Amino acid sequence: MNSADVATLTELLRLRETETPDRAAFRFLPDGLAVTKELTYAELGVRVRAIAAELQERLPPGSRALLLYPPGLEFVCAFLGCLHAGVIAVPVYPPRGHDVDPRIRSIVQDAAPALGLAPASMLPAGTAPPPLAGLNPGMAWLATDSVDPAGQADWRHWKPTPSTVAHLQYTSGSTAAPTGVIVTHHNLLRNLLDMHHGWRHEPDSVILSWLPHFHDMGLVYGVLEPLFAGIPGYLMPAITFIQRPVRWLQAITTFGVTHSVAPNFAYDLCARKIKAADRDRLDLSHWHVAINGAEPIRAETLKQFAAYFASCGFREEAFCPGYGLAEATLKVTSSRRGEPVRYARVDGDALDLGRVEARPSDDTQARTLVGCGRSEIDTEVVIADPATSRALGDGAVGEVWVGGSTVASGYWQLPERTATSFAATLADTGRGPFLRTGDLGFILDGDLFINGRLKDMLIIRGQNHYPQDIELTVEACHAAFRQNGCAAFAVNVEGEERLVVAQELEREARELDVEEVIGLARQAVAEAHEIGVYDMVFLRPGGIPRTSSGKIQRHACRRAYLDGAFRGRL
Repeated sequence: MNSADVATLTELLRLRETETPDRAAFRFLPDGLAVTKELTYAELGVRVRAIAAELQERLPPGSRALLLYPPGLEFVCAFLGCLHAGVIAVPVYPPRGHDVDPRIRSIVQDAAPALGLAPASMLPAGTAPPPLAGLNPGMAWLATDSVDPAGQADWRHWKPTPSTVAHLQYTSGSTAAPTGVIVTHHNLLRNLLDMHHGWRHEPDSVILSWLPHFHDMGLVYGVLEPLFAGIPGYLMPAITFIQRPVRWLQAITTFGVTHSVAPNFAYDLCARKIKAADRDRLDLSHWHVAINGAEPIRAETLKQFAAYFASCGFREEAFCPGYGLAEATLKVTSSRRGEPVRYARVDGDALDLGRVEARPSDDTQARTLVGCGRSEIDTEVVIADPATSRALGDGAVGEVWVGGSTVASGYWQLPERTATSFAATLADTGRGPFLRTGDLGFILDGDLFINGRLKDMLIIRGQNHYPQDIELTVEACHAAFRQNGCAAFAVNVEGEERLVVAQELEREARELDVEEVIGLARQAVAEAHEIGVYDMVFLRPGGIPRTSSGKIQRHACRRAYLDGAFRGRL
């Protein structure tokens, strides 16, 4: 039996324990330089079953458990422990400071977890972490690293089906109403198989991830793919990379990493921040698959990174640009291992109008897009007209629709939104169901290219942000800012998405210190959303474009900003 034959993740762990019990499953690199903790498959199985036994004593199958962990191996044990007990895992990031993050509050209210799981260091006297105390008085807490391993003997064998819900992946960005994507065992195993085929993990492959485990890419590729492939998985805190980007590449060098993943901004950061002296001590010749996803991929970034680190043995064909989203478990398409990156040089104006017109390489006005490859299994990608729901041919721009076994079951407790987003059918053929992604793209010679978004979601530095959340933050930071008079949108500046905020002022606002209020808005957005404001525009009342029903038209705001055509600009 191999991993492609198992039906659930519980069977997968049992397979690894049986065939390679003493092989390293996971290693933790807190500073990126040295391993401080390691788990073999046998040790992992004992820890998982002990946690599962404790969960079975407390919760019936189908209950939800909130997973609140800093980077480390204990999260892996807790997540798999939930799956072995039939408990739906709800991973979130640990609270920062003394205040409850509104997003965590919303997730708790939406998922209604009966139990919170965390390391003992976060649970004084076995109670809720101080920032979360009182958030849900009925929720009990369990320090999973304090569970006696001998308790594995009490585990009652739980046999989920492929359709059993494994976890809820909450979409990032919305503090008001985060949305839980329902991911099953079957969704996960099919997505893991897709990545395994396309990126060709071999017996001597090694995966390294510093992406947070509460994000889909960090969880599915960083934590579960090593288990699926039966190869060591190295985990590193994101803060280690952010503070010192070179630590990522040093870890790749030291531990012979062959596969690693990051958003586009991480490759850009490495090329700009790593000094030549540090670069010259790196060996990236065994890095065969450098996955780039989670945000718009810049051709310039790929080329600059490849050129800067060529002396270390890095090859541009190691890049595997990809496209995915939580609603499809993770990966939709990607370039294959060893294949050269595909670029398309097109007319930007024509692209905005829905046409793909090739331009020669020496055309300085052309826009260069990066190909995101294709699927390896049954995932079907269709480009559809978002207005008519009719399929479009190759080379035509439309909304990306996705079908197949990796598409998740829907949104947690949102049947109407699930029906709208996950059950689309093509008007001309009736084929479906398809997931409507809200992203714009086209297919060229079989490869998917992404060129924009229908939806208002902003993707900045690899993170999704709902504009309405940013707008609420800005409106609240000064009395002169008109309520429901703010629009947040992104513009492309030198190939990167940057945040612009347009804000209407109250009629009675007089003699504002512009630099002061802009500073207040920048600080508020940075603290609440961890992104910077590139530009801020002040408008008279009524300056924000709206629909006839009063809804803000963010796309019209973006166009007005780019054209310098905002009415009532101050």
